Amino acid sequence: MSQISLIQAVNQALFEEMARNPDVVLLGEDIGVDGGVFRATDGLIQKFGEDRIIDTPLSESGIVGTAIGMAAYGLRPVAEIQFMGFLYGAMEQLVSHAARLRSRTRGRYTCPLVVRTPYGGGIHAPELHSESTEAFFVHTAGLKVVVPSTPAEAKGLLVSAIRDPDPVIFLEPSRIYRAIKEKVPEGECEIPLGEARLVAEGDDLTLITWGAMLHPTLDAASRISEKGIHADIIDLRTLSPLDSSTIIQSVEKTGRAVIVHEAARTCGLGGEIAAQICEKALLSLEAPVVRVTGYDIPVPLPKTEAWYYPDAEQILDAIETVVHF
Repeated sequence: MSQISLIQAVNQALFEEMARNPDVVLLGEDIGVDGGVFRATDGLIQKFGEDRIIDTPLSESGIVGTAIGMAAYGLRPVAEIQFMGFLYGAMEQLVSHAARLRSRTRGRYTCPLVVRTPYGGGIHAPELHSESTEAFFVHTAGLKVVVPSTPAEAKGLLVSAIRDPDPVIFLEPSRIYRAIKEKVPEGECEIPLGEARLVAEGDDLTLITWGAMLHPTLDAASRISEKGIHADIIDLRTLSPLDSSTIIQSVEKTGRAVIVHEAARTCGLGGEIAAQICEKALLSLEAPVVRVTGYDIPVPLPKTEAWYYPDAEQILDAIETVVHF
C-alpha cells in the first residue's frame, strides 16, 4: 500500500479495471499518447493499445454519444471530458439518451457508461474550466453522480462506477488532484455507490459536504473542537442516489446542520438536503439549517476566484451561528 495522489489513484483504478475486464475501454481527447489533460490516463496506451485507449476528435457530444452506443452493446466505456464546463455540449446525449436507456427499453438495455471529468475551481483556470454544476446531473433521473474527496475514495468509487450497470457522472475535484496524498490499497478496492461516509463523529452539529470542500470543512471542525464543539462530518460521496438516511440519523442526534458546497447557492444540492432535513427531522432541529456555498454568478477568473469559494472561516462562522442560535 503506497501513498499516492488522487490523480494517481484514478490512473490505478483505470489500469486495474482494464486489466480485469477486457470490455473496459477509454475514450476522450488527448488521453492516449498525451495521457489526458491532467495525466489521468498516463501510460495506459502503452499497456493496452490504441484499440482500448481511443483518442477522439474535439467533440464532447460525439464522445458521449459514441460511448452510449458502446455501452448499449456490451462494452464498459469510460469517457473523459477535459473539464466539467465542456460537458454542456453533451447534455443532449446524457439527458435524452444515456439517462433514459433503461426506462426507454423497459430494462432490456442498460447503459454501463462512466463519464469522468474534473470539476470545481481553485486551479486558476479560464472560463468554463472551474464549473461546479453537479445539480444539473443530480436533477436528471437515470444518472448517478459520484464525487470523491480523497485518493482512496477516488479509487474505490471509480471501480464501483465502472462496474455499475447504469451511467455514472464521475466528478473529480481538480484542486486536490495532487494537493493531498494518502495510502491507497493496491488490487481489489470497491466502495459501494449510494453510501455516504461518516468521516468524524460528534454530538453538537452535523457538517455535510463532498469533494474538495471536505478539506476546509475538516479544518473548520478541527479549529472549533478546541472550543469543545464536536461535529459529525458526512462526506456524501454519491450525490445521486443520495444517502438521506445517514444525513437524517445524524441530524436527529445533533439537532443542527451546516451544508458546505462550492456550487452556486440557488438550486444547489444544499437546498435539497436542507429540505429533506426539514421534512424528516424538523422536530429534532435546534437551529435553522445553514448553507455555506458559492455565489449565484459565473465562476470568476483567476484574479478573484479565491473570493468565490467557501473557506474554513466561512464554515466556522456558520458553525457558530447554529451552535449559538
